[in-house]
Amino acid sequence: MPPSPATTAASATTHLALLVVLSSSSLFFLYKSITLRRRLRRIPSSTPSPTPTPAATPTPTLLYASVTGTSKDLAARLSLRLTDAGAPARPTDAAAFDPDDLPSVPLLLLVLPTHDGGAAPPGAAFLARWLAETTADFRAGALLLSDLRFAVFGVGSRAYGETFNAAARSFSRWLRALGAVEVVPVGEGDVDGGDLDGVFEEWCGRVLRVVKGEDEEDEDGVNGEANGFEELDGVESDYDDEDDEEEEEEEVAAGEVDMEDIAGKATAKKQNGKVGGGLTNGGQNGARAMVTPIIRASLEKQGYKIVGSHSGVKICRWTKSQLRGRGGCYKHSFYGIESHRCMEATPSLACANKCVFCWRHHTNPVGKSWKWKMDDPLDIVNTAIDEHRKMVKQMKGVPGVKPERLAEGLSPRHCALSLVGEPIMYPEINALVDDLHRRHISTFLVTNAQFPDKIKALKPITQLYVSVDAATKESLKAVDRPLFSDFWERFLDSLKSLHDKDQRTVYRLTLVKGWNVEEIDAYANLLELGQPDFIEIKGVTYCGSSATSKLTMENVPWHADVKEFSEVLATKSGGVYELACEHVHSCCVLLAKVDKFKINGKWHTWIDYDRFNELVMSGKPFKSSDYMAMTPSWAVYGAEEGGFDPDQARFKKERRHGAAALKG
Repeated sequence: MPPSPATTAASATTHLALLVVLSSSSLFFLYKSITLRRRLRRIPSSTPSPTPTPAATPTPTLLYASVTGTSKDLAARLSLRLTDAGAPARPTDAAAFDPDDLPSVPLLLLVLPTHDGGAAPPGAAFLARWLAETTADFRAGALLLSDLRFAVFGVGSRAYGETFNAAARSFSRWLRALGAVEVVPVGEGDVDGGDLDGVFEEWCGRVLRVVKGEDEEDEDGVNGEANGFEELDGVESDYDDEDDEEEEEEEVAAGEVDMEDIAGKATAKKQNGKVGGGLTNGGQNGARAMVTPIIRASLEKQGYKIVGSHSGVKICRWTKSQLRGRGGCYKHSFYGIESHRCMEATPSLACANKCVFCWRHHTNPVGKSWKWKMDDPLDIVNTAIDEHRKMVKQMKGVPGVKPERLAEGLSPRHCALSLVGEPIMYPEINALVDDLHRRHISTFLVTNAQFPDKIKALKPITQLYVSVDAATKESLKAVDRPLFSDFWERFLDSLKSLHDKDQRTVYRLTLVKGWNVEEIDAYANLLELGQPDFIEIKGVTYCGSSATSKLTMENVPWHADVKEFSEVLATKSGGVYELACEHVHSCCVLLAKVDKFKINGKWHTWIDYDRFNELVMSGKPFKSSDYMAMTPSWAVYGAEEGGFDPDQARFKKERRHGAAALKG
């Protein structure tokens, strides 16, 4: 008699239950066997063992991922150290490494930066994705990489908060989750705020001790076994699974922004037994100088004169040009500044952004708040003027320099607080501005729209700029690469804070083709927030190739492009703004408020500097209309001169390229 369906179902259930029990038992005994084997390895043998033969030093696999070249250079240095130690390892780009080979690698050494949002850099994106997916795959198990030993060094900047060396820490977490043993804790190098070289050398020293099989017992609790690798087979990591719950999963998709030198600040890392807290560098807030020796050397190479511990001054090419009577900058055309008497300076070389068009190639430090030693404002002004005068004096004897202009240039009348960094970050900015005004030096300050409270607290200055580098949240993040997570809210509040200022205010737009020129409607919507007196619209200046910026000459608009954008924006303002001035040489156009600065059909965008000095020193309230002056006809938009002062001598360099350059 055939079995009934009920009997068949019961039999199947019984078989399935038996199978589950047997499988669970097998897994349990396998786990106990592995655990017992590891424990036995750590129990000293009661019988003397023969003298072991020295174990052969395994060949490390040295990988790096780099965009700016910093990680690549560090990997090359480590390679030389390893070669000297008898364990040669050729630095290999992580993009060329096959992750499937990891189980057969005895020692992995990885040097890499952090990319946008804490993700792995493009060169290590595939490896990161492989590790993240394998860690999440239950089929891989926690012993897949049990024969692998590893050490990771991260390159970043502490100023970026929680994403500081996030990629390096993610790689460490993934590798440990797959059973690999971390023989040296994550090294965390800070390129902006600490001794990167010193931290890397310390990390290298630990790696070399492991490679050589030397005992290691230090303050971080990192222990290496006697023969370096063979005995490490029996070492269990005290890695706590709670770390995975406390650390957010890092995004592994490649982004558009390299952050090798601008990653963020790490939170305090829990000690994980023998692989304790990472190596870090830096100092306490206010305890160290902003300008490190590396930053100083880089900026001085670019022509900066470092003032004190956090300020700088640099002579502008337009200062040199007007000393020779060859024309002034656009501020001469728009506002009547005497370019040969203008000092370009900053009391804070640090910035809260890493703009893609930064003309300083990101050699300055970054930060979200003041955390450095602070110099006296009077000392800054005195030293800046002295250094500026020295640079002007060096122009003596240069062909074309006019003696009377040189004499005037030794007494600056204007200070452009826009050299680099974020001047408004300096806690004593008001005292510094007051001292400049006492010397009858006008002040043009540019802020990057990330410190609205500082803008509100700023005393009256000659002209206040806010950089409006993009008009939407997404494009602002892409163009400015801000440190603050609430950058958009700070940006909008900064624009709104201009509305309450009685002195001259300016929106400063830098057009970058392919990045922000298509957002003209969004720009028009921002006008109502701050209602600035002026809108400067300038094409981005190409400053040469840079590993930190992807811009090319294709991103630089022509003056015709800038004019077209300006004309459309003026139209969209509904008649509130009109085209007032232009400076063709600088690809720059000025829009001005009609009701304030167009009187009887004549523009009054220039400044009566003597009148401003009287007003600011009186201590009484005053407005921008109290110190305006008429704009000369040659500076007005559409004039035949194109903003070039006819009292100057136009000088055009002969540019010959290609075959023409080869002709006598």
